[in-house]
Amino acid sequence: MSVSAPAPASPRRIPKVPFWAQIVAGLVLGVVLGWITRSYDVQWLYTTLDKVGHIFVQLLKLAVAPLVFFAILVSITNLRKVNNAARLASRTLLWFMITSLIAVVIGLVLGLLTNPGAGTGLTPKDGKKPENAGSWLDFLTGIIPTDVITPFTELNVLQIVFMAAVAGIAALKLGERAQPILTFAESVLELLQKALWWVIRLAPIGTVGLIGYAIAEYGWHLIGKYATFTADVYIGCALVIFGVYPLLLATVAKVNPLQFFKGAWPAIQLAFVSRSSVGTMPVTVKVTERLGVPKEYTSFAVPFGATTKMDGCAAIYPALAAIFIAQIFDVQLGVKEYLLIALVSVIGSAATAGLTGATVMLTLTLSTLGLPLEGVGLLMAIDPVLDMMRTATNVAGQALVPVIVAAREKILDLDAYNSASASPVDGYDTREASPAQATAPAKATATA
Repeated sequence: MSVSAPAPASPRRIPKVPFWAQIVAGLVLGVVLGWITRSYDVQWLYTTLDKVGHIFVQLLKLAVAPLVFFAILVSITNLRKVNNAARLASRTLLWFMITSLIAVVIGLVLGLLTNPGAGTGLTPKDGKKPENAGSWLDFLTGIIPTDVITPFTELNVLQIVFMAAVAGIAALKLGERAQPILTFAESVLELLQKALWWVIRLAPIGTVGLIGYAIAEYGWHLIGKYATFTADVYIGCALVIFGVYPLLLATVAKVNPLQFFKGAWPAIQLAFVSRSSVGTMPVTVKVTERLGVPKEYTSFAVPFGATTKMDGCAAIYPALAAIFIAQIFDVQLGVKEYLLIALVSVIGSAATAGLTGATVMLTLTLSTLGLPLEGVGLLMAIDPVLDMMRTATNVAGQALVPVIVAAREKILDLDAYNSASASPVDGYDTREASPAQATAPAKATATA
């Protein structure tokens, strides 16, 4: 009698760690290593954290210029696949402005209630003028480049957006004759997004370096001087993300706000770490499409928002910063100044251009109000800590507005929205959400 051999045991598979858990682990490890570095003056660890964080940010920035150009170009040409494209574009811009206005009002109210510049111990001599300052004249004249190379070498995103918009509109006018160029642009965009996706997968490692270096360099005592201001920025951003946005989703879009955060959370958490709206853009595109917004519309709204929609950097932050700096320099602000802050925030948000930091927007606000630009120097040391929450707010808004507009125009896929995955980053191919792939047979139609 033959005895059959036992079946070989299947090898145990190592469980896959969710991306969000990797990010959280990176945050915790970064805090611990930063504390060790500062407490025991471990110079080699300080240098390592600095290099790791710097390399991660540089890798993100490396793709910014071509990514912005081709994303804007392709997104504009993709509007030809959308019925009532002009209506969708105008509604998107309108909701960008509405949410920015709400955000800046929250920033002003918090600043007036808490007086963030009072009792800090900081004086005007602690500040210094920034090397590059922004003004309305610089903003308006700086949109048009002097040549086609410099904006890419100097990473002037605003000028890159301008050139991409002109190229996109020209391609629409040329029609079929521009198809070879559009095919090339779509292929390049896919390539860039694929490469940037590899960089995004390194975010947990980059988190260790960025957070660790921030703590090692600045420590907790620095935050103490800016405690009220830091708390105001975080509270203001939290009120917008978890207060205003859910309210708009529930009352305007009439959808479940919790489902929005379930779907959009991967992009929000990556924005918190990377401090770059443009660097997060591929993930924002993914989660917005997974929330049921049509690909044709998403491929326009998200790249457009990644360079212009900045509720954190261009609304809450400059409002609070203007009040903070005015109190340090003992300058009285009146109703006219507060209205100017709101105007600058709503109109000038494109000056932030989706990059890390909001110095250009801050100098634009201060110069409009006539406040000393030395005040910018007061905030530079604490800026990395603030920028994480600001960018998370920016990206949340960039995913929110397409959902609101799509819901209002009856083109939101409610089944997709209600079933959006909580962790779409894991096992999700970049090509699924590429703006270049926005070629679904059904065309998005905006209805009155």
